[in-house]
Amino acid sequence: MKVLFIARHFTYFRNFESVIAALAERGHDLHLAADREEAFGGRELVDRLAARFPSRVTVGFTPILQWGRYRRVASALRIGLDYLRYSDPRYEATPKIRDRAYERTPFFVLVLARLPSRRALTWMLERLEAAVPRQMGIDDFVRSQRADALLITPLIELGSPQLDFLRAARALGIHTALCVWSWDHLSSKALIRLVPDRVIVWNEVQRDEAARFHGIGPERVIVTGAQCFDQWFNRAPLRDRDDFCRRVGVPSDRPLVLYVCSALFKHSPSEAAFVLQWLESIRRSHDARLRGASIVVRPHPQRLEEWSPEIRAALGKLGPVSLWGANPVEEESRADYFDSMFHASAVVGLNTSALVEAAIVDRPVFTLILPEFRDNQEGTFHFAHLLSVGGGFLNVTRSVEEHVAQLDDALGGAAMRPNGPFVERFIRPHGLGTPATPVFADAVESIAALPAMRPQPASVSYFALRPVIWTLVLAARIPYLERIYWNPIKRAEWAHNVRAIWHKETQRRTKRRDKAARVARKVPQRAVVALKTAAKQALGVVGWSRH
Repeated sequence: MKVLFIARHFTYFRNFESVIAALAERGHDLHLAADREEAFGGRELVDRLAARFPSRVTVGFTPILQWGRYRRVASALRIGLDYLRYSDPRYEATPKIRDRAYERTPFFVLVLARLPSRRALTWMLERLEAAVPRQMGIDDFVRSQRADALLITPLIELGSPQLDFLRAARALGIHTALCVWSWDHLSSKALIRLVPDRVIVWNEVQRDEAARFHGIGPERVIVTGAQCFDQWFNRAPLRDRDDFCRRVGVPSDRPLVLYVCSALFKHSPSEAAFVLQWLESIRRSHDARLRGASIVVRPHPQRLEEWSPEIRAALGKLGPVSLWGANPVEEESRADYFDSMFHASAVVGLNTSALVEAAIVDRPVFTLILPEFRDNQEGTFHFAHLLSVGGGFLNVTRSVEEHVAQLDDALGGAAMRPNGPFVERFIRPHGLGTPATPVFADAVESIAALPAMRPQPASVSYFALRPVIWTLVLAARIPYLERIYWNPIKRAEWAHNVRAIWHKETQRRTKRRDKAARVARKVPQRAVVALKTAAKQALGVVGWSRH
């Protein structure tokens, strides 16, 4: 069979690398297409797959445009619908998720949202969004691949243009599936407005979220397990403990504590600053083992800018500490990552998938639930899974002092929460001995084998609402009127940035003007000096002297 697999950028294929390889090994052809470039090593990953399976795997880009005739209208309507979704009372406890949508919602939707009936407004926006024509070239692109199944990820980012691919596939009679990328996507991202033929999830918890948050019936959901974590099961370390500690640059004759950083919400407190505070508390521990422990801190690849030279210098003053680790997208960095977990006596973090991976490696896992990070922990739905599924595996405290005491106990041999029940229910629901990758590959084959679909023509409303769409497109091109697409917060940020840029440019101009004035004042002085020097030289030639 032929599979067309579409992602927003190539790094998204990281979580499906094993599935792509398994399908290629079964003799299926795959075309991996991304909407845009990225800088996290994803392109190298897919190129390695294409080199490994040269006759089975091809790589390219989709025809998605950054700015097309209908792109701004479609994005505005989709983000507006996502904002209305987060107005649901279920999201009262997750304000950061709601704020993230609000900050991107256009002005005209915010105005309409003040109307009494949000249900009617949602219905109207849904009809308008469905009437927006697809971007030029998408239908031809999907048709040219001649795929038996179209897989797509992540689909549910705010205002995602990937919806056009689903509509194109449906119009062409091609079966589709959403491959849920991560454990938080169904609860914290955008609404699935056009339901694919199948939704592939990790576990029964996500099956429930698909129904609860998106209204997707259980018959459309396939539970496979978390294929992206198969690589951490039954794996041996590449280096022994002494070699690993030597590579990282910390002593090997003491306990090793691994701190894994998180991809926090925008405007969250600096995790780097928190790590410094955490390390200072560790070094004040009453237990000599913890006080002198080797600490390895893995920065998150999306928040490297937090680790300024000043913070790095401060780390060096807090005992044996190493800021170390790269994005695990190729084999060497994956081996380093696994070794850091395997040789750790304890793993600490706030809210990251690295905590789940540490549970798979079966190390004691700890977190601190603190007020300053509430939006990233208890302010999300998915964090609760780490505390409840299978009885939970996180060892939780609500202050740094309690956390240090808990680490003292752990290094002293005290029993911590078991990891097994969570791992079995959340990561491998078909059994700890059953990898998710072959189950996922079977699911893709079953989707391609579904009864043939009849191409679905556009509805009457698609054409009836076209004049309204054209009006919105025209509004986006008229000065001042196009401001209906601005978000008030984004407009204020833009204005602030423009003022800041103008201020810096004014300072530069003033400096250049002052320098030119100084140079201009020096020119006559230099001219006089030059004339005197020339006169002296001339008088010397003719032999004249005052003496």
